[in-house]
Amino acid sequence: MPFHWTGGMAARQYRPVSFFLALLTLWFGGSPAWAATVKRVDIHHDRVVIHFDAGVAGATALMLNGPQRIAIDVTGAQPGAEANRMAGGDGPVVRVRQGVNDTGARVVLDLAEPAIVTEGRFGAGGTTLTLALRTVDDARFARAAAEGRVRYLPPFSYGARVTPANYSVSVPVPPPSRQLALPRVYGDDDTRPLVVIDAGHGGLDPGAISPTSGLKEKDVTLRIARAIRDELLASGRVRVALTREDDRFLVLQERYGVARKLKAALFISVHCDSVGEGDASGASVYTLSEFASDKEAARLAARENKADIIQGVNLAGTPADISSMLIDLTQRETMNNAASFAQLLGREAKPLVPMRANFHRMASLVVLKAPDMPSILFETGYISNPRDAAFIDSREGRAAIAQSVRRAVEIHFARRLASN
Repeated sequence: MPFHWTGGMAARQYRPVSFFLALLTLWFGGSPAWAATVKRVDIHHDRVVIHFDAGVAGATALMLNGPQRIAIDVTGAQPGAEANRMAGGDGPVVRVRQGVNDTGARVVLDLAEPAIVTEGRFGAGGTTLTLALRTVDDARFARAAAEGRVRYLPPFSYGARVTPANYSVSVPVPPPSRQLALPRVYGDDDTRPLVVIDAGHGGLDPGAISPTSGLKEKDVTLRIARAIRDELLASGRVRVALTREDDRFLVLQERYGVARKLKAALFISVHCDSVGEGDASGASVYTLSEFASDKEAARLAARENKADIIQGVNLAGTPADISSMLIDLTQRETMNNAASFAQLLGREAKPLVPMRANFHRMASLVVLKAPDMPSILFETGYISNPRDAAFIDSREGRAAIAQSVRRAVEIHFARRLASN
């Protein structure tokens, strides 16, 4: 007998297509992709700026205990001339070391006192990475270390120049729609919770591309999103909407706007992972990092026009300190719900889908930052790995992924129903 769950909330994500540019670099440059070098590392009291002589694919930051240090792994880079040096100054970083790992360069920051990375941002072209630092106590540092990696991706710059210097990609980017057309909601009973499935990329943004078959992420994610929709509808327990049902380009604001306007109770963004080198394999689930959420809450609270409604509370006219507290409390509850769903999805998927050993990861991704709606990003497998790509783009693979999501969704909302 179908359950009559209730729910409502919302969010969105758009990931740059740096991998696509990397392939163009490889094809047209005739030299190894991601041949960037760390030019220098500038250490300031509250931030670290890493400079590269060419664009890189991305980076992750990881806090490490025993001794306390910060490791930044940069995909598609190699150590520079100043591989090891003392930092100087009065900040928490006392020494900078560089080395290599499987995917590129590792920059290690030795610390005189515990400090965490609160934000990471690439500059235009992916040639600089700025990491904001904050000193904390030992307990907070230990939590950050246990949380795992935080991932940062450079912006995809249409019209930006890429290596080699005489080759560029330039395509028109349509502006966001002034009147956002909401997608169809499947399912008739509006008392049941709504799940919004976001097929990553689309249109002029292909996402990652398989180096062996040319398979495009945008096509794989759309087929998976449709399979998840059909499986969820077959359960009869939720309503479903897709952010896109065809090969169209959606800018960040449009995806985010769809999810919030529909008041979805759960947001699942479907993607395929990729690496420039190596044979990484398996699916993973991303939720928002605790440290990545702080600035978003502050930004939303400080907006000049606070017409946002957070779980039914209109913040317009609310003093900044109170709205900031409400947003922070709401977002932390949302993050806990998202993390709980991520664990459920990983557990239900393991018998059916190849999963990474440490499948639950945290990152500062825009799709995960809605303060009032549990949101996850499901990296269904590595499109750069022929074995993974064949699985996730097969009828059997899509069915396994969809079944995993259905099981996790049913348990997630059953638990919510039981706790009310």
